[in-house]
Amino acid sequence: MEQSDFQVETAMNRSSLVKVVSCIAISLLIPLKASTNELDQLTYITESYPPYNFKSKGKLKGIAVDLLLAATKKTSSSLTPKEIRVFPWPRAYKMAEAGPEIVLFSTTRTDEREPKFNWVGPIVPTRIVLLAKKSNSIVISSPSDIKKYVIGAITDDIGDQLVQEAGVQSSSIKHVPKAESLAKMLGADRIKLWAYEENVARWFIKTEGLNNDDFEAVYTLKESDLYYSFSKDISKDRQQLLQKAIDDVKASGEFEKIKANYL
Repeated sequence: MEQSDFQVETAMNRSSLVKVVSCIAISLLIPLKASTNELDQLTYITESYPPYNFKSKGKLKGIAVDLLLAATKKTSSSLTPKEIRVFPWPRAYKMAEAGPEIVLFSTTRTDEREPKFNWVGPIVPTRIVLLAKKSNSIVISSPSDIKKYVIGAITDDIGDQLVQEAGVQSSSIKHVPKAESLAKMLGADRIKLWAYEENVARWFIKTEGLNNDDFEAVYTLKESDLYYSFSKDISKDRQQLLQKAIDDVKASGEFEKIKANYL
């Protein structure tokens, strides 16, 4: 065989080998992707909102976090707490609105938010209230009474949105990015009312060294449920995959054990 013929044959053999290797690689990749499912392609984001989602000693935990991990595990997802990113709520909320492929939690489901996201859950019931110091003897009989007081809220938080729906101008609300600051402000009388989820507010009141017995919920703005909110571009198949897994976790009794760790 002449050298030129040998070179041609060698090149052909190499080309065939590359094709075979490529086919094997593709055949391995396809089932691997299917086994981990498309939930791993999503970006999961949250805020500090204990006892539902928060960091303790550098580790992300909470009722909503543990439910998400238990549910995704049932779908063979490889999601871990380290892959869930924590942001201030105003930024996280805007990220989820814009997408792509963002899952935000824990989000209170309301009429105003309904068309902005797709919803998977519920996680747990929630109650959004106006908290005040007992010593101030504040009485709120109707939404119009709210306007009489200095109110604190986090921008785009459900408490902020509900107070504005009640007729309070945004310019009349003291907006801060963190709940810890609002707990301090309420304790120091820099605000008279704090619009927030009751369990979460009381968690921060305690962690800031204040006595929860000194505070009371003087008005309920809304009773609803917390959900995982999906950016609108995420397919229904992926929503349904997580929804079924959450339903399975709850049906098994595992979720009751999760809640018992925090409440």
